[in-house]
This record gives sequence, C-alpha cells and structure tokens, in this order.
Amino acid sequence: MKKIHLLIVIIAIVGIAVTPACKTKVDRKNPNEIIDLSGRWNDSDAQQISDTMVEDLVSNPWIQDHVAQYGKKPVIIVGPVENKSSEHIATEVITKDLERALVNSGRAGVVASSTERSALREELMQQQTWSSAETQKRLAAETGADYMLIGSINSVIDQSGKESVIYYKVNLELVHLETSIKTWIGNGEIKKYVKKPRISL
Repeated sequence: MKKIHLLIVIIAIVGIAVTPACKTKVDRKNPNEIIDLSGRWNDSDAQQISDTMVEDLVSNPWIQDHVAQYGKKPVIIVGPVENKSSEHIATEVITKDLERALVNSGRAGVVASSTERSALREELMQQQTWSSAETQKRLAAETGADYMLIGSINSVIDQSGKESVIYYKVNLELVHLETSIKTWIGNGEIKKYVKKPRISL
C-alpha cells in the first residue's frame, strides 16, 4: 500500500514539473521574415515567385506593343494556377500575390476574379433597387480584361534517408483573350535542401 502511495506521489511531482515545459509558446514574427519549418511550399515562396515573375512580365516588350496599338495600358485578369505538385498548396495565395504585384507595378490594370465579380454584380443589382439615382452605378459598365494570366506549379522531391531536395517550378503564361495568342511565358524556380535531425536515444 505504501509503495502504491509513493508511486502516486512521484507521478504527481513529475507531472507538475513537466507541465510548464509543455505549454505552447507563441512568438510574433515580422510577416516579411522567411521561416522554413518543414521545407514545404509556404507564403514566402509564393511572394518571392510572384514578385520575381511579375517583374519579368511587366518589363517585357509586349506592354510597349500593347500601348502602341491601343493607346492605354493593358488590363489583366489573373486566372487559375493549377497545383500539379505532390503536396497541398493553397493556390489562392499565389493568385493574390500575383494580383498585388501587378497592381503595385503600375504597368497594368487588374480586374476582379470571377468569384469577386459575382459579389460585385449582386451589390450592383441591389443598388438599382435601393440606392438613390444620384449614387447608383451603371449596369454593364465593367472593364473587360485584355489578357488572362494562367499557370501551374510542379514539384520534384529527391530524398535519401534524413536528407531531401525539394524543387518547385512555377509556369505562367499571359494569353490574349480575343486571339488566344500567348503573349508572354515565364517560369520561376525554388530549390530547398532539407535535413531532418537524427533521433538520439
């Protein structure tokens, strides 16, 4: 009986000692700081790829050709980026980063996505009934895009034991909506070396 009582006391003491060490610790970080925990695709990769590829996109001659032909800067809609990699990737993060980089470049206009336009059109229809004539916005006055930016992301993993190399390739194409002509093609690459620690007993 005494042994059982002693065992209970020891377990209780160990539990009290271990509990503080098991508490979750949270540190706030700068959103621009690159943090890699697993080596998988993350927000930093999406931002890096988007900034680099949009910089190449807007510095190519097709923009000057468009302005010379139409007298205004091009309007782009960012279409789907298909995930062809072996892992789950929230591709909406990539498309939003592409929109941000395009808008901030000042070289092209960007129209809302099809999902966003549905919400906008619903609001526009509501205005026709409930808003004053002075503040109502016109129907069928949307700006049509000249080009659609579409693409895909692929990955290749080379692994041996605790070490692996993960290679990501993002392909983007700018397609003229009226003619289906591919105006620009670009790709971005990211390679990561991951080494997992050995468990020592």
